[in-house]
Amino acid sequence: MNFFSKDNKSALEAKEAAQWIAFGPVIFQAARVLRNTGILEIIEAAGSAGIAINSIAEKTKLPVYGVRVLLESGLSLGLVLINDKKYTLGKTGHFILHDPLTITNMDFVQDVNYKGLFYLEESIRTGKPAGLKEFGDWQTIYEGLSKLPEQVQKSWFAFDHFFSDNAFPLVLPQVYKNGVKNILDIGGNTGKWAIASTSYAPDIHITIMDLPGQLNVAKAKIEQLGLSERVSFLPVNILDENEKFPKGFDVIWMSQFLDCFSEAEIISILKRCYDALDENGQVIILEPFWDRQKFEIAAFCLQQTSLYFTALANGTSQMYSAETFLKCIDEAGFDIVEQVDHIGLSQTLLKCKKR
Repeated sequence: MNFFSKDNKSALEAKEAAQWIAFGPVIFQAARVLRNTGILEIIEAAGSAGIAINSIAEKTKLPVYGVRVLLESGLSLGLVLINDKKYTLGKTGHFILHDPLTITNMDFVQDVNYKGLFYLEESIRTGKPAGLKEFGDWQTIYEGLSKLPEQVQKSWFAFDHFFSDNAFPLVLPQVYKNGVKNILDIGGNTGKWAIASTSYAPDIHITIMDLPGQLNVAKAKIEQLGLSERVSFLPVNILDENEKFPKGFDVIWMSQFLDCFSEAEIISILKRCYDALDENGQVIILEPFWDRQKFEIAAFCLQQTSLYFTALANGTSQMYSAETFLKCIDEAGFDIVEQVDHIGLSQTLLKCKKR
C-alpha cells in the first residue's frame, strides 16, 4: 500500500509537523524520563482526581523544578492533562507506559541508537556504521553483539525478538508442511526459531549457522532446554563469499536476517543458498517490508529503523521495500512460489525455488 503518494497537510499542519521534527530528540527524552522516573505511573495511580506537582515531586523525590519542566513538556505531547492545577494521564501517556511496541521501540532507540545516530551523516557519506564507535571497534555491530553492555544487549534482543516472536507460531505450519524435516537456519541468532521448531514437531532437526559469538548464546540456551540432539551448530562468517553453504537440507530458513546486509551481499548469500539446494529445496524468508504494511505507522517504524542499520549496524543495509528486496531474489536465480503478507505485526513470508 502506498501511503506516500500525496501530501494532504495544509501549510499550517506541515509547519507544525516540522516543529515536531525539529524538537524530536527533546520530546523523546522528555517522554522517556517521564516514564522512567515514575512520574507517569504516579499520575495514572491518582486517577481522574489528578495530582499536583508538589505531591508528584514528593513521591518521586525529584525537585519541583524538574517535575515542572518535564510535565510542561508532557502537556504538549499529550502525555498528561492539567485541570485545576492537577495532572491526569493522557491517552498517549497510557501507551508510553503500557504499550509493548512503544516500550520496545523507545528502549531500542535510547539504549542502542541514540548516541550513535549523532554520526548518521558520516555514515551516509561513507557507507560505514560510524556510530558504532560509541560501543566498540568493530566493523559491524554483529561482531560485537555478545560484548555490548548488558542493558544495550537487552534492548537490542527485545527489539529483534518482538517482531518475530508473534509471527513464528503463524508460520510454523507453513514452513514444515510437505514433509520438511531438516532445515538450515542461517542467522539463527539466539535460537528462537530452532526452539519454536523443536516444540512444533518431534522429528524436526535444525542446524543454526551464524557467527561464533552468536552461536555461543544459542548453544547455551539449547543445552539448558535439553535440545542438543535436535539442534546442530555451524560457525560461519557469512560475509566470506568463499564460504560455501552445506548441502542436504530440505529448506534454508532466514528470519529477519537478510535485512542485515546490502543488496550485493543479499544476492551473494542467496546464490550460495542456490548452490546448496537440490531441485526440490526451498529458501523460505521471513521479512518485514515497509511497502507491504496495512498501516502507515507500521511503515514509519520500519523506515526509521533503517537508520539504525546505517549508523550502527553495518552502514549498508536497511528495512527494505519488497520492491527492492524481490529484485535481489530474482537476480540470485530464484522464483517466488508463495508470498504471504501481513503475518503478525509486520512480516511477509516468501517461499523461493530455484528457477
